[in-house]
Amino acid sequence: MTLIDTFFNASVFAAALPALLRGLVNTLVLGLLAICLGVPFGMLVSLVRLYAPRPLRWMAIGFIDIFRALPVLVVLILIYYALPFVGIRLSAWLSATLAFTLVMMAYSAEVFRTGIESIPKGQFEAAQALGLPFIITLRKVVLPQAIKLVIPPMTSNCVSMFKDTSLSSAVALPELLKEANDAQAFYANPTPLIGAALIYLVVLWPMVRLVNYVEKRSKAGNAR
Repeated sequence: MTLIDTFFNASVFAAALPALLRGLVNTLVLGLLAICLGVPFGMLVSLVRLYAPRPLRWMAIGFIDIFRALPVLVVLILIYYALPFVGIRLSAWLSATLAFTLVMMAYSAEVFRTGIESIPKGQFEAAQALGLPFIITLRKVVLPQAIKLVIPPMTSNCVSMFKDTSLSSAVALPELLKEANDAQAFYANPTPLIGAALIYLVVLWPMVRLVNYVEKRSKAGNAR
């Protein structure tokens, strides 16, 4: 067989394309769920990490450190395969969503912490002098500025999360890579894997360019 027939077989790709597109939809849904849940909850964890009573701060620090240190695949396997031993059984979808959300929370919490701590403390003091309650100071003074600062690294984390969803094939969730592997085995041809790689590139490359654009805009705004 030639290189084209082995890795770029048009008939195999056309036959596998519906399965690859189903997997792409699952990949996008899983990534969006993890981001939409992980980012706001991550912000809450960062606020606990910074301003809660000391025992809660220690718990937040432990959560952040653990889920940033553990590989995503390990978290996924622990949730899907280990929890049944303590009587908790979750579906592949729920396990993957929970695992990716916890990891996204940990990374988002650290990004938000950095953004909040970069706000000059004088703004807290000025708001206090004006009689603003601490919650109002956070909501109307500190967080709007911190969110602008964290957009570039947060966007990069979101792109990484979409790539990490490929690990959910370890729990048989039919995302893009799982569908490509199944199609490769069915057709005895690696073309579906090449097709999956191209789909990842088509979907994620604009996101990568968006990260670069956001970073440039952020630097330009800071320079002014």
